[in-house]
Amino acid sequence: MNEHIGHILHEITPLSDKDCFYIADRRKSEFTYPLHSHSEFEINYVENAEGVRRIVGDSVEIIGNWDLTLIAGDELEHVWEQHQCTSKNIREITIQFSKDLFFGNFIHKNQFSSIRQMLSNAQKGINFPMETIMKVYPMLDTLSAEKSGFHAVIKLLTILYELSLCDNCHTLASSSFAHIEDNTDSRRVRKIYEYINHHYREEIRLDDLSHIVGMTPVALSRFFKLRTGKTVSDHIIDVRLGNAIRLLVDTTNSISEICYDCGFNNLSNFNRIFKKRKDCSPKEFRENYRKTKLII
Repeated sequence: MNEHIGHILHEITPLSDKDCFYIADRRKSEFTYPLHSHSEFEINYVENAEGVRRIVGDSVEIIGNWDLTLIAGDELEHVWEQHQCTSKNIREITIQFSKDLFFGNFIHKNQFSSIRQMLSNAQKGINFPMETIMKVYPMLDTLSAEKSGFHAVIKLLTILYELSLCDNCHTLASSSFAHIEDNTDSRRVRKIYEYINHHYREEIRLDDLSHIVGMTPVALSRFFKLRTGKTVSDHIIDVRLGNAIRLLVDTTNSISEICYDCGFNNLSNFNRIFKKRKDCSPKEFRENYRKTKLII
């Protein structure tokens, strides 16, 4: 059984094919736009909006007074919803630009390596810390008032460059939910990723993985943690959970069906892990996603 539910709203953005980017700088009293996706890349800055719930893919977080997020995932669904926010003076700056802004081979030049890496990571969505927000705020604050189109583009490129220098930002959606490969320069880690992505529905033993990469189980565990920052078992859970959430969002399959289809062999264990990772039950997550899609 794999019955699909209603599609996420696909936004047709105002970006013209003759312009490098589109910017909307507005004051508002609430968030009303539903869960949506679009092919354009997006920088979204939100001010004075503590209590708003930000959803990017399978990431759900309550934001503080300031929030800055970059989304470069092709069709990665996202929304900022009112939730517990009581502010009536919210400022939101949204910048959308086409993925071909860096025409031809431009993005592959050495001078753009940090931006290139950031945009790759932002396929899962990236959220930036307060110190980075403060660094780019003067440019964000004045970008919409820039009279020269040329200088506005230079300012946007500078914003992107400054964001790309941040070393403590965090990605949002899981790789399995966003349907992208985790980046790594390790051949052995890539082999492990590939095996887990293809076999997450089955029992995966450390002995099997260690045999694939020619290491002992103990050596593999240490190596994987050193190269990825997480244990092998945590990565397997992340992959299974990301795929489970995708099924919760995209299908009407029962939670029990989804549990076993994604490699969890115990429903209560699945519910416990889900609650621990997402701070809500699978049923609550699905219901919230459906409500978020309908607000308009």
